[in-house]
Amino acid sequence: MKIIKRSPDRTNGREVSSAFTEIMNRFFADDIFSTGLEKTGWNPRVDVYEKDNHFIVKADIPGMNEKDLNVEIDNQIMTISGTKEEEHETKEKNYHQIERNYGSFCRTVSLPENIETERINAEYKQGVLTVTLPKNKETISKKIQVKVS
Repeated sequence: MKIIKRSPDRTNGREVSSAFTEIMNRFFADDIFSTGLEKTGWNPRVDVYEKDNHFIVKADIPGMNEKDLNVEIDNQIMTISGTKEEEHETKEKNYHQIERNYGSFCRTVSLPENIETERINAEYKQGVLTVTLPKNKETISKKIQVKVS
């Protein structure tokens, strides 16, 4: 008697599901279904975190001039926007692939109500925009030590 190892049937649920998902992803990834939105603008990556007496917003925006960046706050919404101009193509260059981002962008971040808007500081250094948003002194939390009696 010869023992033959059988491979599982390709029709079980998990394999069919992943094969179907892969086919659909390839089908809809075609440029014919593209809305064009991803080609006209770009969104920089943004980190938002809190420290004891302020919030920090950091945005990766490499290759920009600080004069092309805008930071505005209106009704607890901070908007970071700007335009990165495309380099002019020269006849000597024969591009095969272009992945660097060009065009305008706009990111919004919701802010809490306890921000001192007159003390906000924005600094652009080495491709990173850092916005420091100080908290109101009344709203800075304070830890109260509980005494044992």
